[in-house]
Amino acid sequence: QVQLVESGGGSVQAGGSLRLACAGSGDTYTRYCMGWFRQAPGKEREGVAGASTGGKSTYYAESVKGRFTISRDNAKNTVYLQMNSLIPEDTGMYYCAADRAPCLDGSDWSEYEYWGQGTQVTVSS
Repeated sequence: QVQLVESGGGSVQAGGSLRLACAGSGDTYTRYCMGWFRQAPGKEREGVAGASTGGKSTYYAESVKGRFTISRDNAKNTVYLQMNSLIPEDTGMYYCAADRAPCLDGSDWSEYEYWGQGTQVTVSS
């Protein structure tokens, strides 16, 4: 199974940008669709973005479409989440996760099996 470690969280003012990274190890990375999720205090965890095993197919939640970009570098076993035009509502713990193929574009949020420990993102107004 794959192990995942996130990095890149932090505090930023509204309108700013952050780039999260998630490094995988322990299994063949290209067997997995990769996704990013977040959980705000008092709210359920929600899927934010997903990417197919090769990274060519992606999916975004409506709330982040046009602002966030998911990408992956399979040579480095790493998936990224570029977050631009951040708003306070983006605040939360961000997790990367892996969904063992077969998978399409990473949008089947219920199928993710392996999770990182999370990285905190705080956006102030």
